[in-house]
Amino acid sequence: MDPLSEVLALLKPRSYITAGFDAGGQWALELDDLAGRIKCYAVVQGSCWLTVGGAAPVPVPEGACFVLPTGRTAVIGSAPGVTPARSSVVLDPDRSGEVVTYNGGGDVYLVGSRFEAGSPHVELLLRDLPPLMLVETSGDRARLRWSIELMMEEFREPRPGSALMVQQLAHMMLVQALRLALAAPARDDVGWFAALADPRLHAALAAMHADPGRAWTVRDLATVAGMSRSTFAERFRARAGETPIAYLARWRMMLAADRLRSGDDTIARIAGSLGYESEHAFNTAFKRIMGTPPRRYAAALGGRDAVRGHQ
Repeated sequence: MDPLSEVLALLKPRSYITAGFDAGGQWALELDDLAGRIKCYAVVQGSCWLTVGGAAPVPVPEGACFVLPTGRTAVIGSAPGVTPARSSVVLDPDRSGEVVTYNGGGDVYLVGSRFEAGSPHVELLLRDLPPLMLVETSGDRARLRWSIELMMEEFREPRPGSALMVQQLAHMMLVQALRLALAAPARDDVGWFAALADPRLHAALAAMHADPGRAWTVRDLATVAGMSRSTFAERFRARAGETPIAYLARWRMMLAADRLRSGDDTIARIAGSLGYESEHAFNTAFKRIMGTPPRRYAAALGGRDAVRGHQ
């Protein structure tokens, strides 16, 4: 798989609630339910404003799609400065697959979903993402528009299987929005997503993801990227916020954590598949990056086979 697909597979995003939202008049909601979650919505009628983590308010025009991936508190409303109500109090979390009308409706209409991440190390994966990704659905964004239009159709005319249909469409909408965000990254973004948006760094990341157990050196990765060693190392650190080898080690540990969680492999087998010559070296790296020894991590998650170590 490509790096973005692998990260999403590791996150295990599950559409927790998918709904339409129809608001009217002066209104604002504090989205206080974002911890460990991803929100992806499109404005199909009207416009609104978003304020994320205390930053300046950002206008969201009709036809735009936004992703809130970092868990920071956000406020969405008809205009900046409107006193917000808490969404966790106002909105019913059990109304997935329906259209929620707020403050009379009629002025702005959104469709989208809130995703629960099934990974226990979700914070490690989400913390480096931009706090807000805003993309247009006009022009050549046909796939994203198609997902949104089909979702609206399912809300307007529910049919057998509509609940499953809108959840699948929500996943497609999320991936398409992330693709478009990768195609037009902000210059000052830093993290694995920003590095993935750089075509040359993308090649190096894809190589690491394709063969995480290989004894990669910075020179090897620079060759894959078509750059000199020093230029590659400097560019990778500037965009990713860490060295290539540090990224590789962190990715290996997240893969290891996922396998420990499943309980299907021994620690020794996981260590060997990820390029560690000894279980001791793997244990040391895992504890340094994940904060706890792998055996204890597996035991806490009930990974029986991994806890036994050697088989």
